[in-house]
Amino acid sequence: MQEGAIRQIAIYGKGGIGKSTTTQNLTAGLAELGKQIMVVGCDPKADSTRLLLGGLAQQTVLDLLREQGQNVGLDSLMKTGFGGIRCVESGGPEPGVGCAGRGIITAIGLLENLGAYTDDLDYVFYDVLGDVVCGGFAMPIREGKAKEIYIVASGEMMSLYAANNISKGIKRYAEKGGVRLGGIICNSRNVDRELEVLRAFSEELGTRLTGFIPRDNIVQRAEIRKKTVIDYDPKAPQADEYRKLARAIEENRNFAIPTPMSQDRLEEILIEYGLIETVESDYRI
Repeated sequence: MQEGAIRQIAIYGKGGIGKSTTTQNLTAGLAELGKQIMVVGCDPKADSTRLLLGGLAQQTVLDLLREQGQNVGLDSLMKTGFGGIRCVESGGPEPGVGCAGRGIITAIGLLENLGAYTDDLDYVFYDVLGDVVCGGFAMPIREGKAKEIYIVASGEMMSLYAANNISKGIKRYAEKGGVRLGGIICNSRNVDRELEVLRAFSEELGTRLTGFIPRDNIVQRAEIRKKTVIDYDPKAPQADEYRKLARAIEENRNFAIPTPMSQDRLEEILIEYGLIETVESDYRI
């Protein structure tokens, strides 16, 4: 990765794995380190910046374009949240109409045209919907905007399936756009041998486990109050876990083209660590 340039990072992972929560708490930790950050929410639900903005309802780029046309200004679509983090939500089309991925393409293009990617930025984070790495949702990596990818996963079987599939997409785009996998972030679900299986999974992909975020109910308590953990209770042990992850991201210089597993190899790992007893057991009545 080029030293001195804005580090543009895309966060992927299975739907519901906690990408948005992890991204917002992680960026709060980076803000404490004095980093200048922009978070671009790439989900039609527009919930990628809620904790940073204290629940402030933020109009999305697509909503503003529908209301104001091409005359929309940067001040209208960007809000400042915790630690000075700049927050943007791409939004999506009306339900049942159009492609939600187009909102990402439109939002990033508009941000570029309006000069949002200023020289003082250290990071831009793209919080991307679900486990989709095709079409508009792949835009941050397909167009070479995000050079670093982190996959949020857990020790659950379907989470690892999704992470492996995402790695296949990253490998495809790495050959063209220079994108690289920075690592796996475990958002723990308290699965048996979770740390062990995530380390083995990361090693098999040719990357490393960048961070392990333990499960703690303080995350939910902070979310109810529309805050990151660092904002809600800065002295809590969980706040330190997010600070540790922020430092790991800041110091990371190990980027790789992933080596995705075959279905058989992935299932061998799942069997080895007890996530499934046998491959056939999934089909028993």
